Amino acid sequence: MKIYDITLPIHPQMLHWGRKPEVEVVESLANGDASNVTRWRLGAHTGTHVDAPAHFVDGATPIDEVSLESLVGPAVVVDLTHVEGDIEVTHLAQAGAAGQRRVLLKTSNSAGPLKETDRAPNWVGLSPEAAAWLVEQKVELVGIDYLTIESHRRTDTWDAHHTLLGSGVLILENADLDQVAAGPYELVCLPAKLVGADGSFARAILIDRS
Repeated sequence: MKIYDITLPIHPQMLHWGRKPEVEVVESLANGDASNVTRWRLGAHTGTHVDAPAHFVDGATPIDEVSLESLVGPAVVVDLTHVEGDIEVTHLAQAGAAGQRRVLLKTSNSAGPLKETDRAPNWVGLSPEAAAWLVEQKVELVGIDYLTIESHRRTDTWDAHHTLLGSGVLILENADLDQVAAGPYELVCLPAKLVGADGSFARAILIDRS
């Protein structure tokens, strides 16, 4: 059995959309306190995280109520590293995403923009048509290796998010797939149980039992 940790480390200099994490030392052994204690200020969508339907749909399922059965189980990593720009339906079909319950999109983001500390001007994202196709395929979770699954051309309308989350499909973002080959795995993705939240940072791993 081989375990791949596809979680980004969380730290103040990390890649982030908006305000980056902040760390405050509350207590420290060096200052004579009984233990080391830190306080972290970070958003629900920090690092590797899951978008719940409530992220874009008022009254929809928040992160603490999403199904664990959608977050844990067989998953397929599809190789889309050759794609430039938007991921289209033909790319997904040719890569073997049809009929899969959990699909992780490995793109050129993993070896490029995901490794930077500031947001890139462009990245590989999902087209609205491809998002709709995934819904038709009854996918329960779709992941990608960047800050957002959205195309950099559509961060004003957020079409892929509306399509996926509006249909109850969970979105895993900032999954580090650089060292993961295409193929079948077991996904274990556990977001923090933030009550009523629109999403949450998560620890995510892929298990290869072959």
